[in-house]
Amino acid sequence: MAISTNILSNNTTKTWIWQGFPICYQAQGTEGPAVVLVHGFGASWWHWRFNIPVLAQASRVYAIDLIGFGSSAKPKPGTKLQPGEQIPYSFETWGQQIADFCREVVGEPVFLVGNSIGCIAAMQAAVYAPDMVIKVALLNCSLRLLHDRKRVTLPWYRRFGAPLVQKLLSFQPISQFFFNQLAKPKTVRKILLQAYAHPEVVTDELVDILMAPALDAGAVAVFVAFTAYSQGPLPEDLLEVLPCPAIMLWGTADPWESIELGRELAKFPQVQVFIPIEGVGHCPQDEAPEIVNPILQNWIVRSSNLVET
Repeated sequence: MAISTNILSNNTTKTWIWQGFPICYQAQGTEGPAVVLVHGFGASWWHWRFNIPVLAQASRVYAIDLIGFGSSAKPKPGTKLQPGEQIPYSFETWGQQIADFCREVVGEPVFLVGNSIGCIAAMQAAVYAPDMVIKVALLNCSLRLLHDRKRVTLPWYRRFGAPLVQKLLSFQPISQFFFNQLAKPKTVRKILLQAYAHPEVVTDELVDILMAPALDAGAVAVFVAFTAYSQGPLPEDLLEVLPCPAIMLWGTADPWESIELGRELAKFPQVQVFIPIEGVGHCPQDEAPEIVNPILQNWIVRSSNLVET
């Protein structure tokens, strides 16, 4: 399932300066509606490598690296934004980044497609810039079960274990050691084999894609900042105020985000349809692009026709 480097490569990425920081993104396609793809935690635009060329056949497709991830800048974390120096790693920040990207780079209303935490960031962007978002597609949306408001529903060992880990990781030597152990090909592969239901999809290429940004300066600080982040919006908070329609796709074999809880989210009026992807894990766009791509293509075409009429 390899994609030719003539179609997708680091040489075809572009850079946009946002708040004084370089942001990496990929752009493909010359005509049709605009689509912006938003990756999940620890990933990058490369996680859409099997989707971009297909969607770009009839759309102008952009895939952005959220600040702190991929090849985008990884400034030091801070509680307040200081352009060119530090930034809060939060869904408010990422939502504003996406909203500004749509306005400044794309220049017209878009279809937003997110995976995992990218779904939260995409919905936050739609809330911030309702005039720039036509619809959103949510692929295995992060449920944020370690959020302060959700922990009470967890088993006791997870309820008390997470804050303890967060506290330990606040000590730099511990966080550095933990990250060094995590950012190893063997460990990354093991995590991916949990997230993906089809082990043959977990290739050396995929491991390399997730490993490369971990070598960047600032990667440890970003990891610690996000693991300590237990506030911000929950998916149900954003669905309650989402200013545009949404669709949900959900890999039924996701070990992290329960499809039963996903179906509960689908009860919000803004969710037009809920599509289970049988036997697929947390990242259906990468594990089963042959299923996901036609769904997204049809959704974009049908929605564009409705907008035009």
